[in-house]
Amino acid sequence: MAYIVTLPAGGLNSIREKLRIEQRLTKALPKEVRPVEPSLSRPMVLLLSATTTATGQRIRHLMWLGIVAQHNTVGAVDWSITVDPLRECMETIPLDGHDGLLSRLSAELRSEFEQASQIGAVGMCSHTLWEAIDGALRAAHPGAIGLLDWLAAQANPPVLDSSDAADRSWQEQQDATRSVVRISEFPLSALAAWQRPPSRHDPYLAGLIPQPVEHSLIDHDVRASGEAFGLFSEWEDGVGTRCDVHVLRDASGRYLEVANVNATPIESRFGTDMIYYHEPTMSFTFVQYKRLESRKRSIRVDERLRSQLDRLDEVAKLSTSPSRPSDWRLGSDPCFLKLAYWPRDPESFTGGLTPGMYLPVSYVRLLLEDDCTRGREGSEARLLGYDQVERHLVSTQFVELVKHGLAGTVGTTAEQLRDLVQRRVSAGHSVVVATEFSEETTIERQRRTRSRASKAQRYSHKAQKPEPLFELD
Repeated sequence: MAYIVTLPAGGLNSIREKLRIEQRLTKALPKEVRPVEPSLSRPMVLLLSATTTATGQRIRHLMWLGIVAQHNTVGAVDWSITVDPLRECMETIPLDGHDGLLSRLSAELRSEFEQASQIGAVGMCSHTLWEAIDGALRAAHPGAIGLLDWLAAQANPPVLDSSDAADRSWQEQQDATRSVVRISEFPLSALAAWQRPPSRHDPYLAGLIPQPVEHSLIDHDVRASGEAFGLFSEWEDGVGTRCDVHVLRDASGRYLEVANVNATPIESRFGTDMIYYHEPTMSFTFVQYKRLESRKRSIRVDERLRSQLDRLDEVAKLSTSPSRPSDWRLGSDPCFLKLAYWPRDPESFTGGLTPGMYLPVSYVRLLLEDDCTRGREGSEARLLGYDQVERHLVSTQFVELVKHGLAGTVGTTAEQLRDLVQRRVSAGHSVVVATEFSEETTIERQRRTRSRASKAQRYSHKAQKPEPLFELD
């Protein structure tokens, strides 16, 4: 099903700039329109502009498309819908007349549309009507297909199942991608639309659907592996290797290149690594994912994990001693384990960063020497998990440390980063590596991150939506 919001042309024009900035709309529902039961699938929304001529003829155009983010209870019996995201159509789409979109529908469906599109109101149309409108839009206005696909992927997101090997790998790569985007303070909406890639062996980014606007924050670019910002030239003609690259930009010229590489079949893959490299300060932070059992929320420490810790210690040795105040870090740990878990019910987790604990490698070493990680009495086994680790970093703490430059290496070069990524991929890991480029000085970076944090806090206290942090078209 879908909602149809019909506004007078003059009224819609008066709020057009506001809609372009906020890209969301809250609209009251008539009492006779009851919202559908909440589910993973979210209804589409058509926002129409309507004009009545002197002869009483109605002229309508489809101006915006969106999906329902939530249903709101306004009073004891009143409801409203919040449409988010809401995007302007890149062309004017007429609905009436012999060339209008409605001319492609049956008489029965046109009648249903008329009843659901009263000026100034919100109407509801059936799934059959929406399917017909969707098909007519794609046939008559090919330029709208990208927007329809982008919205449809968010309205009906795939549910990743932890019992499936490919889905488990995509869960980890998804969380790594969201993490680097959050660290670099680009909007997570850049990753909102995703569908399963054609192959189970493909990287997570292979399924990302870019936002189809004329001046998008996302420059979607799936490149040959040898062109992935110069990191993987030896794989240009490789077999079984795929590298997908996406580039995010903001209005200041700052940009983030995110590469997602899979070179190993899913059945023999060893997990996911996340690497965030801040090019201006020549600093990277490394996270290796380890999955906790959803019921026990712990893992058994084996020789393989201990050898991985040894390799992470070698990675940490790439860092040099700080020589400037901007090089100072809270500690000498640029490498972390993320012990992450996904809920057993896949539909209960739909967004954000997955729950888990971030453990610096030196902290893990101490834990493994302490009685707190011992297994059952008399057992030599060691366990890591919520019952064993009293203190740990959560996602918000980890993100804040990295984005303020308080964690990470010192003085590491792009060449060292390239060698590290190559080793990790060759060892059978999926890798999400992001490089942030900027002309910001250290103090400008601090001002940006702090000003955005203060805005978020200010607006959260007022229970209002924060001001947009990036220019959106």
